Amino acid sequence: MILSAPPVWLIVLAFICAIGPLVFIHEMGHYLVARWFGVGAETFSIGFGREITGWTDRRGTRWKVGWLPLGGYVRFVGGESHAGEAERTPAAHRADSFAGRPVWQRFLIVLAGPLANFLLAILIFAAIFGTVGIPHASNLVGTVAPGSAAAQAGIAPGDRIVAVGGETIQTFQDIRRTIFMRPGEEVRLVIERGERRQPVLVRIGATEEQDRFGRKYRIGLLGVSPSERPEIVHPPVLSLIPIATEHTFNVIEMTVRGLYQIVTGQRSAKEIGGPLRIAQVAGEQASLGFLDFAWLAAVVSINLGFINLLPVPMLDGGHLLFYSLEAVRRRPVSVRAQEWAFRGGLALLLALLLFTTVNDLGSFGLWDRLERLIG
Repeated sequence: MILSAPPVWLIVLAFICAIGPLVFIHEMGHYLVARWFGVGAETFSIGFGREITGWTDRRGTRWKVGWLPLGGYVRFVGGESHAGEAERTPAAHRADSFAGRPVWQRFLIVLAGPLANFLLAILIFAAIFGTVGIPHASNLVGTVAPGSAAAQAGIAPGDRIVAVGGETIQTFQDIRRTIFMRPGEEVRLVIERGERRQPVLVRIGATEEQDRFGRKYRIGLLGVSPSERPEIVHPPVLSLIPIATEHTFNVIEMTVRGLYQIVTGQRSAKEIGGPLRIAQVAGEQASLGFLDFAWLAAVVSINLGFINLLPVPMLDGGHLLFYSLEAVRRRPVSVRAQEWAFRGGLALLLALLLFTTVNDLGSFGLWDRLERLIG
């Protein structure tokens, strides 16, 4: 059954409740590590643009909320990246300036933002796994669909799949996860048949599925089912964080693979979504319940951390790249080079925002309706 779209008010509220805390955690990561190193902060902002509300603490930091909830920033004393900023900082503030810190401290301050997002995702996953449990079924094949990729590769009931694409497989959920993002790919599997292990080359099948809100997506399909009905397992408390950490790395791996498939043309660039689609999905997940919304928040937090680590000027990854070059060269990259790089990075981000907005409007059916109206 296809569920109806949630009301606009819920979409807007869910988007703010998802993005706001994630941005706050990201910026708080920067802020806390900076304070640890004695760096002062002039502004801590959630959102951009005109200030809606705010206050100034006893250290002189202005904490504020901007009207455009698409990000945030911390403005440190003495600038953030330009070479020579330490010398131009007034003497009264030079002791707590960002630019006056050693390059390794500046690197860690910038890195702390994305790491805070990954840590938040780990905590959310750990809480969900500890509360709801984890579905578990062995990696033993129960049935093989006739004509499927598995059948064509000679996989039979009773085989145990122990590796997919070089990755060790322990449960049937691992099989699904590794196959899910590989539609149409040729993958090397290792199966255990009796006492013998043997490699098998499989061309993964592809199928189009539809979620509860009618959104279609393409996934890989092997054509096997487990030999037992999955049971819900509640991991020991001490193993929750390691399991959640492993799952976070799995999400990152799926993100990287998805981007690679888009770049190489294996997936359509229309699958890249922006703020509007995030808002739509946030509203949908919120309408399904708190756990679905919390799971989405964890995934978005991972993507926020990952995207910020990309070596694009204006993003944290761009700053980290410059600091790495500074550490290797033993001197900062010139101000002129940084300024040109940041301008290019800004242009790239604006172009990406425009592209994803066009994609989002297309996924809402706007262009089809306009075409029918004009035609």
